[in-house]
Amino acid sequence: MTQTTEAITAGEAAGPAPSRRVRVHRAWFVAAVAFVTIIGAAAFRSLPSLLFDPLQDEFHWSRGTIGAAVSINLVLYGLTAPFAAALMDRFGIRRVVAVALMVIAIGSGLTVWMTAAWQLLLCWGLLVGIGSGSMALAFAATVTNRWFTARRGLVTGLLTAASASGQLIFLPVLSWIVTHHSWRPAAVTVALAALAVVPFVWLLLRDHPADVGLKPYGATEFVPKPAPAQGAARRTLKVLSSAVRTGPFWLLAGSFAICGASTNGLVQTHFVPAAHDHGMPITAAASLLAVIGVFDVVGTVASGWFTDRFEPRRLLAVYYALRGISLLFLPMLLVTPSVHPPMIFFIVFYGLDWVATVPPTIALCRELYGEDSAIVFGWVLASHQVGAALVAFLGGVARDTFGEYDVVWYASGALCAVAALMVLVIRRRPVRVGAALA
Repeated sequence: MTQTTEAITAGEAAGPAPSRRVRVHRAWFVAAVAFVTIIGAAAFRSLPSLLFDPLQDEFHWSRGTIGAAVSINLVLYGLTAPFAAALMDRFGIRRVVAVALMVIAIGSGLTVWMTAAWQLLLCWGLLVGIGSGSMALAFAATVTNRWFTARRGLVTGLLTAASASGQLIFLPVLSWIVTHHSWRPAAVTVALAALAVVPFVWLLLRDHPADVGLKPYGATEFVPKPAPAQGAARRTLKVLSSAVRTGPFWLLAGSFAICGASTNGLVQTHFVPAAHDHGMPITAAASLLAVIGVFDVVGTVASGWFTDRFEPRRLLAVYYALRGISLLFLPMLLVTPSVHPPMIFFIVFYGLDWVATVPPTIALCRELYGEDSAIVFGWVLASHQVGAALVAFLGGVARDTFGEYDVVWYASGALCAVAALMVLVIRRRPVRVGAALA
């Protein structure tokens, strides 16, 4: 009894316990910088669909020629991604991303002086393609893998949504600039947007939690920073060599190629010119594409939340099936130039599904391929961009040949059904890629 009284007295003498400040983990600040970085880089992805008519009017280039430049951009966007993931292991995230943004700015800025088609292929295809590939979703996967143990699906969804947020911000602005001041000021705007993000990356982004003496968010133990990986290109190719011997890789790569074909290659590249073919003003069509970006943010963040709670394969199957159904209805919605309620419903529905496939795809790569998952996902993303590039080019050729896009919408809808079946047969057993690299 006496000891209890003394304890109470001591507690009263000491006064009330000081309130503890809740500190936000540094990982969330890194994710915020990555989010802003991807938003800035997304400006260049908003421009190609707005260039078809202006470049055709000024230079008399066919849509197939302009689509070829977009195709080169998309292919390099994908093929650069796995090497960029390995370069981030070698030189750090900050250096690779800063250089990538400057390459994007140079490529976009140089287009204002072009007079021949090969210069479009060089600037917008080669330079912007390489720079954007280094800023691809492999960047988001690397940040998530290093800085987070918990909430990985949610963070992946947030970073994926950043690209849609950039589209939302820049599409209406760029379409207004193209309509009222031609396409050259729009290209300069893209270059300046990429350059504006470089200081944020260099000053605020950090490569690893160990750099600031922290554990990854949600981790129970401190994770030391690994030594810089030597031979980035060699490691990237060895991971590919091992991954292609596994069935899940081909199923992931094939389904994600269809994902790219039905989004970046099809809707992002050809929706605006297709709507304009039916009399819709470019600004109105670009605004609809921007609205897709609004709901893409909601859908992708929700998909990340779902990925933390449900089986990724089933999520992917649902996403692809719904996307395919929506594309089959699009030709009927484009017959009038007005923005009518069924078109708005399509935009909302399609937007929710736009890149909702990314969080569960990254989750499957992480589950199957472990520490090599970022590089494996880089190669899976490469297939995504190859699919996008094929449809960006073939869509333009189909328009030149048939005078309309209907066959492309129907074919893409059917391919989405194939993708839904592919992801359902993936076996969820870890694949030991690392053993093959020894």
